[in-house]
Amino acid sequence: MKRILILFLLTGGIFSAAGQIYVPGEELFYRVSYRAKLVPNTEVATVVVRTSEVELDGQTVYNVFGQGKTLASFRWFFSLDDRYNIWVDTATLRTVRFTSDIHEGGYTFRSRFDYDWPARRVATRWQRRTLPENRKEMALTDVSMDAVSLFFNMRSADAASFRVGEQRVLQMVLEDTIRHLRYRFEGREVKKIRNMGKFNTLKFACQIGTSESFSFTDGSEFFIWLSDDENKIPLHLESPIRVGSVNAYITGYKGLKYPLTSKIR
Repeated sequence: MKRILILFLLTGGIFSAAGQIYVPGEELFYRVSYRAKLVPNTEVATVVVRTSEVELDGQTVYNVFGQGKTLASFRWFFSLDDRYNIWVDTATLRTVRFTSDIHEGGYTFRSRFDYDWPARRVATRWQRRTLPENRKEMALTDVSMDAVSLFFNMRSADAASFRVGEQRVLQMVLEDTIRHLRYRFEGREVKKIRNMGKFNTLKFACQIGTSESFSFTDGSEFFIWLSDDENKIPLHLESPIRVGSVNAYITGYKGLKYPLTSKIR
């Protein structure tokens, strides 16, 4: 689930737009389902992403919170509660801090990234269970982002500029490395979302590369459908896994900045 939530959060931000749209009060709700050859499509978890305006170290910032949890009916089998937070400078729209707090069965993992943009450095720290904490500093570029920031990076991109088949690459900051996200615009498509109806969407194929390289030979492609309107919110994600596939699809929303005109009535 950690991989799925990361994919889900970052694929909303696959475009290197000049500005980002953070809307305090916006809430997005999703269900996650699993499907395999002999297993029917089964809902197993929920994802929520909320944006607010808060104070951090005496500074007003945007806070984006993402959480993935297994449904109550599945917690006896596998308990999961993954939480991600970022704090973003309201003037520069650059991430100030990122944290993750992951609980999956008996596995726990915590991380924190502190960004120093004037020095173009990020200090990361992470810890698994009760093992000693690890720390590292890495250089930043204009396209270096954590997974949650990537989620918002495209929100002001002009859809008219997308070209079918065009590929681009962005950088994702992880605990001790930089990973590269490659995406390709597949075109416009009418997509039926379970229990929500039909939407005009923008479809993209995405792939995460190996550590510190642009090699994508070991990663499977996953697909994201965004609303074809000014909000450009993720509506559906499909990702293959070792056995079967996982899908995440929107079930509700609140506080959008623009009307959801992509919905076909």
